[in-house]
Amino acid sequence: MGTVTDYLATIDPDRRPALARVVDRARQLVPGLEEGTAYGMPVLLHRGKPLLSAMAAKGHLAIYPYSGTVVGLVAADLDGFSLSTGTIRFQVDQPVPDAVLDRVIQLRRLHIDEALDTPRPRRPRSGP
Repeated sequence: MGTVTDYLATIDPDRRPALARVVDRARQLVPGLEEGTAYGMPVLLHRGKPLLSAMAAKGHLAIYPYSGTVVGLVAADLDGFSLSTGTIRFQVDQPVPDAVLDRVIQLRRLHIDEALDTPRPRRPRSGP
């Protein structure tokens, strides 16, 4: 068990399956995910970096892919959903469509992999 599993156990049983669907799909698409915390939220981690959080708020459920770029790339496919820079809000009776959810997960994984696999230039040393 981890923070995501523990968090889901606290969610209202009527809302829990909608969040569990997001978490389960991420686990299917990205093997080896770990659970942790980022920005105070339970998160699925890919290679030690936040892949996504799925959480409940008073008036909605939300996916946080830790990337405004990812949300922007799928925004056109989420007409009728409430979006902000790093958040996709949805309802139990209006889940994020499967194809869009898969794209969010895959794009975020790609961003993490690219960032970790791209060599960074070394800073020049200062001083003697």
